[in-house]
Amino acid sequence: MNRQTRTFVVLVVAVVVAAAASYAVYRAVASIPVRQVEIATAKAVVAARPMPIGTLVTRESVKEIDWPARTPLTGGYARIEDVVDRGLVAPVVENELLTVNNLAAKEAGAGLPPMITEGMRAISIKVDEVINVAGFVTPGTRVDVLVVISPTEQRDDRIARVVVSNVPVLASNTRYDQDESRKDGKPVRSTVVTVMVSPEDAERIALAQSDGRLMLTLRNPLDVEPTVTNGIRKAGLFTSGAPAPAPRPTGVRRVTAPVAPPLPVVPVVYTIENIKAGKKIDQKLENVP
Repeated sequence: MNRQTRTFVVLVVAVVVAAAASYAVYRAVASIPVRQVEIATAKAVVAARPMPIGTLVTRESVKEIDWPARTPLTGGYARIEDVVDRGLVAPVVENELLTVNNLAAKEAGAGLPPMITEGMRAISIKVDEVINVAGFVTPGTRVDVLVVISPTEQRDDRIARVVVSNVPVLASNTRYDQDESRKDGKPVRSTVVTVMVSPEDAERIALAQSDGRLMLTLRNPLDVEPTVTNGIRKAGLFTSGAPAPAPRPTGVRRVTAPVAPPLPVVPVVYTIENIKAGKKIDQKLENVP
């Protein structure tokens, strides 16, 4: 038997032995009985379908699932009865757990009211295509509210100033679903925009809306600093925002104070003594200041 034949025989024997050993291990592992470990579970309520903000939760829109009892869900609900007839204050997706963070109280109902934070108020502003920033003021955005008003009866004495700043938009017309309004980034045509403000700011907006013309300016959502300005008058448009000069009173004679005459110039006389050849000679010099 030559060398190549011996090598081939050794390889064949090695393959057969390895296959037999693998089959034996497989049979041994397969014969081990399956051990089922029971895990303690509890019930949790999740959404049965996607629901936008403001939706009233019903029995058909939720379901119960098993949840590991060792990791309880903080703020979650274990019974469907605890979430029925409550409004959503945040949108949910299918199989998302319902918690106190996305559900309003039962007495709050559904729609826009549950979205209003405690202590705040919702006020509507009449807008058009210009005031509504070409329709890009949609639910979830933040705006500044400006007013153009005449503090006096003179039309040329108009002033523009920020009434309230960094206020959230709750609804555009009757739409308050943020996901739907932001879809594709398209503008939403509307004639009324509802914002959430404090009671004091609601009074400012109501007064400004009755006596002047309101405008909205769209903000970057990351810009949370309040807008602090002094406003600008019509005359200040051509003076870099400086206040207009006070008008001179008419019918009053302007009195100019008399100017005192200048004081006379008094020369200063200096006397210089010169001694020359044993003689003393006095020389006078005048210095005019």
